[in-house]
Amino acid sequence: MAEEAKKAVNPAALGLIAFGMTTVMLSLINAGALPQGGMPVVVIMALVFGGTTQWVAGIFEGRNGNTFAMAAFMSYGAFWVWFALLEILGGSHVIDMSLAGSVLNWSLVAWGVFTLYMWIPTFRINVALFIVFLTLWITYFLLGFGGVAGAHVAIVIGGWVGVVCGLTAVYTAFASVTNATVGKDVLPV
Repeated sequence: MAEEAKKAVNPAALGLIAFGMTTVMLSLINAGALPQGGMPVVVIMALVFGGTTQWVAGIFEGRNGNTFAMAAFMSYGAFWVWFALLEILGGSHVIDMSLAGSVLNWSLVAWGVFTLYMWIPTFRINVALFIVFLTLWITYFLLGFGGVAGAHVAIVIGGWVGVVCGLTAVYTAFASVTNATVGKDVLPV
């Protein structure tokens, strides 16, 4: 009796939901829709779901030979761990962030530059990922340059653009899981 061929799974759904949900939560705080006091919830989510889960997805994408998805999930997973560690260590004064000045904001700009060049390959992938990466580099630039300039309104707008980014990633994960379960593309990406 011949063995049934195993259907390959798409780890991108896992990475996208981890990225999307964590991004929505932090972005709602940046936009002022959720209180700053909720940051500890986002920090733990960033470590466990946004960071670690994206690393797992990235490892599987690497094993599948998907360079773009591996680089994206491993990098943005590292972003979430970096963010959480800054909040935990800086907030508990294990590290002194008082002298960091605008370095954090310029780091967000650097993430925006990275995301801008990661956006370019999405022109050949699908519209949903195009929107995720477009709104993500805009979010990073608004947060970073807004922080450098002390422009709170740019940070709030960056928060709302981040919500759009995160929700688009959540939808893309949902479409991926649904399409794989149904066995055909019923939800557009």
